[in-house]
Amino acid sequence: MSIIWELDFYSRPILDENQKKIWEVLICESPLDVNQSTEDLFRFSRWCPNQQVNSIWLREALESAIAQAKQTPTKIRFFRRQMNNMITKSCQELEIPAQATRRTYALDRWLQERMQEFYPNQPGYQPSAAASSFVRYQPQNPQLLPDALQGQKWAIVSLEAAAFGEMKEWVIDFGEAFPLSMMGLTPNTRIPGIIIFSDRAKPLAAWMSGLDLAFVRFESGSTARLLLETGASDSWILAPLNDPQTLAEAKGFEAAKENAQQVHFLAVQSDSTSEAFAGFWLLQELK
Repeated sequence: MSIIWELDFYSRPILDENQKKIWEVLICESPLDVNQSTEDLFRFSRWCPNQQVNSIWLREALESAIAQAKQTPTKIRFFRRQMNNMITKSCQELEIPAQATRRTYALDRWLQERMQEFYPNQPGYQPSAAASSFVRYQPQNPQLLPDALQGQKWAIVSLEAAAFGEMKEWVIDFGEAFPLSMMGLTPNTRIPGIIIFSDRAKPLAAWMSGLDLAFVRFESGSTARLLLETGASDSWILAPLNDPQTLAEAKGFEAAKENAQQVHFLAVQSDSTSEAFAGFWLLQELK
């Protein structure tokens, strides 16, 4: 079974006795199962003095985390572009693949909790410095999906959060999920989603699986469209919105995301009568 960690190494809104920002490494395990208990997920944190911020210190912190977890992750995800070189170098020295991504949902949740509940109670806390902690990769200009991977049809649907409790029983070839309880969603929350129908459903799902899916979003304007965001900054045109009906459906999808803390899903099926999924991903757009 794959073990994926999410990592952030950056300054915090806390000053030391010399009025220098204290740095911190946060490491948490990515939940990969919708029924997984978040209480069982590995977490590790360590303060880093400002004058010791380098790849050597980070590598040693990673070694400590691995010793504490008693297992080595198969991959480490991170979102902060400024730290790309340092994080990548530290992971390479430990022969662990590092991936810049926007799929760091557990880490984002933990960071938000610490910003609201932990850091403000620490000596030297500076509220004005808190906003700098969330600097991500910016999306690139959207690309066209390869012709061979275009879906024939698509539909916007929704499911109650409680329905995902049976996800283990679904037939899914490719996908990834996380526990909705981690987001504080109630069982009756409607989770919006998009299903792509294609006679090449499995190749399409396999291709998407290799892209590190982040989220789907609606882009308004003169060329309204649904975009699939992947990796650290890649963007793909999932569907153009050329008529009032599809445009209204896409706006409804975006509104439903807002009501579900930006949680949504993307699925791939061969046709609307299929009971199996070639692909199914639970996603969240991080703001």
